[in-house]
Formats: sequence, C-alpha cells, structure tokens
Amino acid sequence: MNAQPRTDTWAASNAHSTVHYRLQAEAEPDSLCRVLNLFALQFLTPHSVQVSQQDDWLNIEVGIGGLSWHRAEVIAQKLRNLVCVGEVSLTNQQRVELAVV
Repeated sequence: MNAQPRTDTWAASNAHSTVHYRLQAEAEPDSLCRVLNLFALQFLTPHSVQVSQQDDWLNIEVGIGGLSWHRAEVIAQKLRNLVCVGEVSLTNQQRVELAVV
C-alpha cells in the first residue's frame, strides 16, 4: 500500500514547511500511541520523534515536513483535544533541502 498524504484543501496554495510540535502528555501506556495516531490518520510520517518522561508527564517532540501552517494548526488543535494531552506548542522550522552528493 503506497498511500499519499491527504491534501490540504483549505490551504492548498499555501507554502508547505517543516513543523516541530512540543507537547506534554500523561505518562500512561497509550498516550504516545494516541498522539502518533493523529498523524497516522492523516497518512503523515514524522521525520523525528523524541520522548522523555519527567514525573507523571511525557515530554514529546514530533517533527514533520510538508504541512501548510493551517493544517499544522488543525493537527495541534486535535492534539489539544486528547484527554491525555496537557499542553501543545508548535513552531515553523526553516525547510532544509538535502542534496545527494
């Protein structure tokens, strides 16, 4: 199965960028699965995921490219709606082009 990411019909003409999400979720066994599932449902694969536990919280960082800012904000709002998530922030990273040498 070679699924393509969903197109952003609300902001199809907007520039796409790399977005970095930072969030805190309850340190429960299913919290990370719930967070990553929101990306999977959109056929999006993060290029980086980092998780560390501090007391009763998981500090989660997710980097993903190819999103319009509108779509990134919609995903951030969906993350905020998860019961296990306490706080979400996102930043727009400069897009880095890699060249094959």
